[in-house]
Amino acid sequence: MVSPGSSIRSAARATFSAYRRVPVRWRLAGGSAALTCVILASFATIVGVLANGQVRNLFVESMSNGFATLQQQVEPTDVKASTLTSCANLTALAIEDTAQIRLVNLNGDTLCSSSMTEKGTPVNVPVVDPPAPTPAALTGTQTYHQGPYEVMAKWITWGAESHGWLIYARPLSQIDQTSSRIRVFLAFGVLGGAILALLAGLYVAQRAMRPIAELTEAAREIELTGDPTRRIPRPAAQDEVAELAITLEGMLASLAAARSDTEAALDRQREFVADASHELRTPLTSVLANLELLAEELHGEQADSAHSALRSTRRMRRLVGDLLLLARADAKRDAPHRPTDLGEVLADAAGELSPVAESHELTLTPGVAVIDANRDELHRLILNLLENAVNHTPQGTAVRASTSVEDGHAVLVVEDGGPGIPAEMRQRVFERFVRGQGETASGTGLGLAIVRAVAASHRGEVALTSAHPWDDEHPGSRFRISFPLSASATVALPSPVAAAPAAATQTSTTTGRTIGRRLRRS
Repeated sequence: MVSPGSSIRSAARATFSAYRRVPVRWRLAGGSAALTCVILASFATIVGVLANGQVRNLFVESMSNGFATLQQQVEPTDVKASTLTSCANLTALAIEDTAQIRLVNLNGDTLCSSSMTEKGTPVNVPVVDPPAPTPAALTGTQTYHQGPYEVMAKWITWGAESHGWLIYARPLSQIDQTSSRIRVFLAFGVLGGAILALLAGLYVAQRAMRPIAELTEAAREIELTGDPTRRIPRPAAQDEVAELAITLEGMLASLAAARSDTEAALDRQREFVADASHELRTPLTSVLANLELLAEELHGEQADSAHSALRSTRRMRRLVGDLLLLARADAKRDAPHRPTDLGEVLADAAGELSPVAESHELTLTPGVAVIDANRDELHRLILNLLENAVNHTPQGTAVRASTSVEDGHAVLVVEDGGPGIPAEMRQRVFERFVRGQGETASGTGLGLAIVRAVAASHRGEVALTSAHPWDDEHPGSRFRISFPLSASATVALPSPVAAAPAAATQTSTTTGRTIGRRLRRS
């Protein structure tokens, strides 16, 4: 069961959370308007109480003056000078049209009334009774309330021997109407003052928040451009906003310095890796040559040891070459580019792969496609794609590679009929040191990373899809890389249409060993 205290606390937290979601300028303006409303309401309450009392006093004073004037006209010192000539004349003697005047005898009978016409016809108004005829009431003026009237009565004599009560009554609704008008005026004053305070608060808050809006706009531009050296606007006033601007400038300066230091360190690291990889190639080449000589000269276990060292050295040289290529790509060291036939590089790479591709059926279609490229890097790209297809598919799997010209681009396609790459791994396989799962997983995880790096340095685009998406057991993998054609070779070389027959004659479907022998004979 939820206690009332917890419900109140939950409601308070919800209210506070909703309040915090309101913009600052509206909070400032709303707070100013609420404070102004409280002040004006308090002032209006005090003014209303004082005004009601003043209205009451003025009403009583006006009524006393009117009754005194009426008494002088009805009961003058000279009895013959009385202005009361008829009952209808009482209305003319009344100072207020809403006043009721009556002359009542001692028995309570109405002798004359302002609510009667000259013919004695009564007017439909409330009847005001005289006070009780006590000795004290007969000697002075009596003031009392009766119904909706404030009444003043006095025992007077008029004419020669006429005696009775002179009753003068005025409706209290006059006080209520005046008080209501005062309350309405004060309510509109409070409401208008609160609205004006809200508008003024919004205007002042907007002007006060303008420097912060400028800081926000500057920060947004820095976020979009990524340039921490952009200038932060400083307000003219030396206030908290100026201090915030100075703090932001200091923070951005520190970030820019840290960024420069980081970039410098990364550049030095890339330079070191590139230089170290380059320097390692010479001693590795020398070691590899010596091991090859030793492997040919030695016999028995010593020859086996030499061959094992030779395989490790070759693997090390391959790894150093991969690291050197990636380091050059990171350091933005572009190797010299010249017009290169993509089909020739494909045939050379397939010939180099022949010793390890004997159990796979390779289909090559090396069409003429000339691009501006570094031949060694392009050779490494194609060789990595072919090795990836051979090493990660079962024996006997068909591997197809082709080069062609499509829509003004040179296109290289390498596909296989193996188990394929899972959809969730297709983006990660191009990351460094990412290797597949299962028994076929091998290598250093740099092959496809080099493919993407070389393609990017040659303005190429790499796409990975399934070769046979309709085959659930053997969907295969299909790598498609498009390069821009070489502008300098488009005139000298035949058009793609003319080159098509020559390309068709080069198509071969053989084992890896057969491809190697054909290339060596040529």
